[in-house]
Amino acid sequence: MLTILDTLSEIKAEIAEKHVELLHLQFVDLEGNLKHVTITADQIDEAVEGKMMFDGSSITGFCPINQSDLYLKPDLNTFAIIPWSVEEKYAEARFLCSIHNPDMTPYEGDPRFVLQQAMKRAKSLSYSISIGPELEFFLFKTDENGNPTTNPHDLGGYFEPAHDLGEKVRLEIYRTLKAMGFKIEASHHEVANGQHEINFRFNDALTSADNATTYKWVVKNVAKQFNLHASFMPKPVQGINGSGMHVNISLLKDRENTFYDENDDMQLSNEAYYFINGILTYIEEVTAITNPIVNSYKRLVPGFEAPCYIAWSTSNRSTLIRIPAKREAATRIEVRHPDPSANPYLAYAAIAEAGMAGIALSEFPKAAVHDDIFSMTESERLEKGIKHLPDNLETALDLLENGPLAKMVLGPHVFRQFLLHKRAEWHEYRNTVHLWEIERYQMKF
Repeated sequence: MLTILDTLSEIKAEIAEKHVELLHLQFVDLEGNLKHVTITADQIDEAVEGKMMFDGSSITGFCPINQSDLYLKPDLNTFAIIPWSVEEKYAEARFLCSIHNPDMTPYEGDPRFVLQQAMKRAKSLSYSISIGPELEFFLFKTDENGNPTTNPHDLGGYFEPAHDLGEKVRLEIYRTLKAMGFKIEASHHEVANGQHEINFRFNDALTSADNATTYKWVVKNVAKQFNLHASFMPKPVQGINGSGMHVNISLLKDRENTFYDENDDMQLSNEAYYFINGILTYIEEVTAITNPIVNSYKRLVPGFEAPCYIAWSTSNRSTLIRIPAKREAATRIEVRHPDPSANPYLAYAAIAEAGMAGIALSEFPKAAVHDDIFSMTESERLEKGIKHLPDNLETALDLLENGPLAKMVLGPHVFRQFLLHKRAEWHEYRNTVHLWEIERYQMKF
């Protein structure tokens, strides 16, 4: 969890001590893009009471112009001083906020509310959801005007020490996140040139989604300080690995990890097997949520480590689901196909609900696949019953619209707006003449 302050008085004391003048009230739109309104620190009481209104009709996927008044209510657990704002007698701070209607009921279009509902349903069955995400990103050079290029800032590879700004940027990101309350577990160079990953500790699903949102914001802002552009685009450069957002998930009951069973051959409980089966059963239906943009499907192709086949295993990284080696309290299911363009609140809700639906079914998954799926022939995959994930956004949206799970997970409003927005995105893409087409066909025909 980010900075934990038990009472408003403690927050006010820190505001006074650090000379905080401005507060940023942050929230996310349908796509997970961070928005904020800035107020003066002396308005904190009004903010905490939920009196800060904004125009919801101007936010992607929110409400129509004739029902546009919405209110922000800060989550006190998300209070944090913004490290790069701190001066000798000046600082800024932020809260992540939930969104409410004028009558102070939760707004159904708030992505945070979608995840909170998933957590509430799990709690009704005595479970709590624990998540640890892994978000990869690229650092690209900028041009003379400060605009991003697709030229990686380094030529390093997996776990290699950087010989330029990479190490310095990651160090500054680490320091910034630590100052904001993160518990960082690992930081390293990823496989592709200019690609990096910083991992933070497991937490409850809502806190992990808040952390993922904050993490992307911090990474981008720190990169700017070094005249670099940080990109969480799934496949920004053709021919090299793309960026994923692996989602590690566990279910707890009475603070015990329910996925662990020391007597099983794989040391997995029946609940773990049921959860795996749920994800495998419903994953096609929710892939539009976990991989929500046109570019997402340029990453989900064989040959670049991104899992595109629906199967599970233990150490096999060619499968969609992997069970990492750690057991007991650390037993977890790693869902490997999501990417960092996903709205983390919606993605974590979708994965958790798919798994919980599997527990309700109480059926075991197909046998684990321990062979390299990428090296199999098409007939070998068919023989083993291994299906491919949707290979474009339109197909994924069709599966989402026609399946039984997604509408329940998202709620009617977000379900409707998500489909509307993403269908428009696909339509625009289909009607765009791309450079590849010009180069291939203009002279030929």
